[in-house]
Amino acid sequence: MKSRLSVMNFLEFAVWGAYLTCMGNYLGKAGLGEQISWFYAIQGIVSIFMPTLMGIVADRWVQPQRLLGLCHLLAGSFMLGCWWLGVQAGAGQELHDKTAFIVLYTLSVAFFMPTIALANTTAFCILKSNGMDTVKDFPPIRVLGTVGFIATMWFVNCSVWEDGTFALTLADNTNKFQYTHMQFFVSGALSLLLFAYCFTLPACTISSRKQNTSLAEALGLNAFRLFRSRQMALFFVFSALLGMCLQVTNGYATPFITSFKGAADAAVATSFAANNATLLSSISQISEALCILMIPFFLKRYGIKVVMLMSMFAWVFRFGFFGIGNPAMPGVLFFILSCIVYGVAFDFFNVSGGIFVDQECEPSIKASAQGLFMMMTNGVGATIGTLVAGEIVNHYCQWQGDYLQGDWQTCWFIFATFALVVGVAFAVLFKPEQKGKGKQQTV
Repeated sequence: MKSRLSVMNFLEFAVWGAYLTCMGNYLGKAGLGEQISWFYAIQGIVSIFMPTLMGIVADRWVQPQRLLGLCHLLAGSFMLGCWWLGVQAGAGQELHDKTAFIVLYTLSVAFFMPTIALANTTAFCILKSNGMDTVKDFPPIRVLGTVGFIATMWFVNCSVWEDGTFALTLADNTNKFQYTHMQFFVSGALSLLLFAYCFTLPACTISSRKQNTSLAEALGLNAFRLFRSRQMALFFVFSALLGMCLQVTNGYATPFITSFKGAADAAVATSFAANNATLLSSISQISEALCILMIPFFLKRYGIKVVMLMSMFAWVFRFGFFGIGNPAMPGVLFFILSCIVYGVAFDFFNVSGGIFVDQECEPSIKASAQGLFMMMTNGVGATIGTLVAGEIVNHYCQWQGDYLQGDWQTCWFIFATFALVVGVAFAVLFKPEQKGKGKQQTV
């Protein structure tokens, strides 16, 4: 059963890894470079309501594993539509119909984003029904998701699609057929594969509905009563604040590293890092895979507050190391350090936060609560953070040909300062209650 859930997680994040970190470079070539922040903000906007709505459906009407599959059917179909528009324009060429591309991408993301929470709900449900411990058994399963993300990152980074031919090779500074529309084909095809796979998974139980229920309970909106708890309210508020950091490097790390290809210094322009930004960035996901396995130890030994504080201060280093690094030696070592701390920054918050929500919520609202957590992080937080980051980057940097160049260092230091302020505030304000020691405070 653990192996089957691992395959599910592998495919779930392989779908995302195919385009999430390298889409920015393609958008620059497709004539949408100045709208990069909006493409990542769209993920946040749909996450404000779609994960919660799908969580409600999974709690009440459709088994989570089936709903997961149906969402991937739609997400994959719309993503293949994005690929087809790229085919019509040609590799490395500006899109003919940018509006249609944005619409199809939005629809694909709208059905993909709920699947992250649905995958968690499915895994938790199946593990519990088989008598397993979610804190102990879920992280090793989830780590296969990161492996899937890395696999498609490497595949897209090394894929060259030219004149109907395909090759896998490390890129150099003369390659113009890297990061093409084919990344959307890879994502869409994997989504359809996962759609079929989900219907082979064991059934997940749906909470039985009481005969006399309020409209809010019938719709699953009672998950929002979690805000009545001071502990949970603060948790969700800081989830949104930390969520503002989540998509910044996904959207701008590869355009930033690739921008050094336009540097006057030949050693920098022809460096391995500048020409293989996605491959370098995959160190972040390798670190993430290792850090996931550390979560059970840290959660049991230090608790949710310390684990989340580690995440927040890791974001400070994540941004700060980008600010002082460059692709040539020895500056590239700071890029590598930034990628290493990403594992702590991302996992110690997202995975441990999902486990925390599952432990604190009643069985009848678990899927809705996971959707609410997703809404606050990848919805409210990521939307605001990505749009603000886009304004900052567009203020200090401009597209010059295929490269986004300018004062990147100031941008990264601004992001690092924000993460530092959030971390200090969290340390002072968030005081989680221990089980069995009094009732939760309400606000």
